[in-house]
Amino acid sequence: MEDKKKYAWLSYIIMGSAQIMKGEYIKGIFLLLVEVLTIIFGIPYFAHGLWGIVTLGETKFHYNEKGIAVFDHSIFLMLQGIISILLILIIIGIYIYNVKDAYKAKEEKKITLRDKIDRNFHYIFMTPGILALLFFILLPIIFTVLIAFTDYSSPYHLPPRNLVNWVGFRNFKELFGLKIWNETLSGVFVWTVTWAILATVTSFFVGLMWALIVNSAGVKIKKLWRTIFIIPYAVPGLISMLIMRLLFSGPGPINDFLEHLGLQRIGWLTDPHIAKITLVLINMWLGAPYFMALMTSILTNIPRDLYESSDIDGATAFQKLRHITLPMVLYSTMPLLISSFAYNFNNFMLIYAVTDGGPVNPNYRYAGHTDILISWIYKMTLNQQQYHMASVVTILIFLMIAPIVAYTFTRSKSFREEDLI
Repeated sequence: MEDKKKYAWLSYIIMGSAQIMKGEYIKGIFLLLVEVLTIIFGIPYFAHGLWGIVTLGETKFHYNEKGIAVFDHSIFLMLQGIISILLILIIIGIYIYNVKDAYKAKEEKKITLRDKIDRNFHYIFMTPGILALLFFILLPIIFTVLIAFTDYSSPYHLPPRNLVNWVGFRNFKELFGLKIWNETLSGVFVWTVTWAILATVTSFFVGLMWALIVNSAGVKIKKLWRTIFIIPYAVPGLISMLIMRLLFSGPGPINDFLEHLGLQRIGWLTDPHIAKITLVLINMWLGAPYFMALMTSILTNIPRDLYESSDIDGATAFQKLRHITLPMVLYSTMPLLISSFAYNFNNFMLIYAVTDGGPVNPNYRYAGHTDILISWIYKMTLNQQQYHMASVVTILIFLMIAPIVAYTFTRSKSFREEDLI
């Protein structure tokens, strides 16, 4: 017991010392190496990183007496600060493990390296994924959130020429308080929700309708029809979107055909309302084949006894669709339907490729009539360099979509029940 306490007290000061004294040399050397590297390289890096994330730099861009540009890059300092915090948390976690492990009694039975690998395989296997999660997913999220509390924008606060400053909740106040920002946010948000619902529902039910038609008893050469319907999904989506943009353009083939029939040309992409309808139709064309293929496999797995029993009870085709087909299909596809809604909520590619957010809306700031939130963010960042406001809208997207998806998914039967009763 005294040796055990001695090992533990040593581990508080020198990481890995207790493990080395217990004969666990590989573990002890690793922990000791972590402490040495932290002292030599980590402390200076962490000190500069924490200073940088607090101040975001103090030296403005200028040329020194040698003609060399000298400046603090606020964004690089912020990133270094975030990385420093994440590394500090990792080192704290290793330190806690080092102390707890020191209290464990030495195993009398000799364990080979292979046995240790087998025993800790799940930790070894998960560690790269956790590190990737921290630095490739969590780090960008933290960076985006922090940018929302700065004045990072063009032209006056764009590094390296200028420094970025912390501004607290000023950006949130402007987004909701200033009319030009508030009107844009409310208009784009309403259209984004409307678009996500229409795009999901139309693709789902058209796909279901195609699957029901193809799988009906009277239809011959089913494989041929399935192949024809799946072609839009098989062709790369961007190519289909660009072709649709050409077809529906003002001087495009569709308007030429209408003019040939003696009808007026239609502003498929220039009239605000018609442009939105056009986007829904194009998305339906692209998305319905996916749901059709999915529904086909689900429909073939519905027990035929249910339909035979309903025929005996005198059920109509609509009643069978409502009480048998739809519940079974929705039970199997609800998680995918929710995922499709979340995808369409952020379906940047279709908006960008077909309308580029147009037509122009003079009442909106950096957005057009068909822009959704994600395309509005794209324009604010790439075109206008308003990174601070784009980050605020990004946070709002997460706060809006995450609870909806989480609530809807947890309320679905497929989440609450393991088996269909």
